[in-house]
Formats: sequence, structure tokens, C-alpha cells
Amino acid sequence: MKNIVLSAVAVLAMSSFAVAGGDIAPVEEPVVVVEPVIEDSGFYIGLGYGWQALTVDDTLDGYNYLDENFGSIMIDAGYKFNSYVAVEGRYWFGLSSSNDLGWRNDIPSDITIDEWGIYVKPMYPVTDAFDIYALLGYASADLTYDLASGGSLTSDSVDGFSWGLGAEYAFTDNLSMFIDYTSIVNEEEAIVAGDALDITVDNVNFGVNYHF
Repeated sequence: MKNIVLSAVAVLAMSSFAVAGGDIAPVEEPVVVVEPVIEDSGFYIGLGYGWQALTVDDTLDGYNYLDENFGSIMIDAGYKFNSYVAVEGRYWFGLSSSNDLGWRNDIPSDITIDEWGIYVKPMYPVTDAFDIYALLGYASADLTYDLASGGSLTSDSVDGFSWGLGAEYAFTDNLSMFIDYTSIVNEEEAIVAGDALDITVDNVNFGVNYHF
């Protein structure tokens, strides 16, 4: 009788264990999600329009020869190494502006100015689509004065340190819009009859970039 009771208890215990075991879910390995690496680098080119301010002052007698504003077309090309730094080259095609040359007894003339610059471009991504940036580099400007009476006067190239600040917003992975201010040159040059002239060229640019 004792053996029968023990056997019955053993059978019941095994049955209970089997039923309970059916409720135990198998242990699964945790799934590790690997975030995709977003490549924020590559070449880009752009086109923009600029509003230029040109001033020419005689540093010896304080006379202001020119204080002129006019437009320009800008092209740029660069390479973005990552989200924080790029290198960029720019060229501005100055549009003609009419003025009187003070050192030529107010002779009417047409003034054009072309510039180029090469920059290191440190950037800070405020969001995935919006960056602010600086421009630090070297630039050169060529001024041409076409006299209304015929002939032209072309200055030596004015060059030196150039800097700027701007912002850029990306609409898509390939297309972005930018606006910035650039101090192209602020240098002293002897270009007219040996006078020491202080030439300042500033530019506000608005345009679009295409990223490859």
C-alpha cells in the first residue's frame, strides 16, 4: 500500500512538472539594433547673388574716393570632410556700377570688381538640416575703372585675410540654401599716383548649393 501511494505521488508530481513546464517560454537572445552610419561628406557646388559694398579712402588726407554698392554673381565649390569642417573656393563676378572718380576731377566712370577667395569652413550643426558656419581664408580683388571718355584704369590686385559668417539650410540630401556675410578684403594699397589707399570690399551672399 505504501508503495502504491508513493507511486501515485510521483506520477502526480511528474504530471504537475510537465504542465508547469509547458508554460515556461524559451529564453531569447536580445536583439541589438545597429544605427545606420550617415555619411555627411562629399563635394558640392553652388550659385548665388551678392550685394557688394566698396569703399576707397586715402589714408594720408582722409579723402573718400569711392563709397559704392552694387551686385555680383558668385559661384562656389567645396568639399565637406564631415559635419564640422569643409574647404571652399569662391569667385565673384562683379556687376558694373556708375560713379564719379574723385581723383579724376569727378570724371564719370563705370566700376567693376571681380574677387576670388579660398576658405576653411568650420561648421556647427544646430539640427540635422540647419548649420551655422564661419569662413576663414585668403581673398583677392581686382578693380577696373572704365572712363566714360574712353580708356580704362585697372588697379593692382588687392589681397589679404578674408573672413565670413553664415547659415545653411538643407531641404533635401542634395539641395541646400545659404546666406552669409563675407569681408573679402580690407587692405591698404598704393594704386593711384602713389597715394596710400585703404580699400574695403564687403559682400552679403544668398544662394543654393548642390551636394553630390
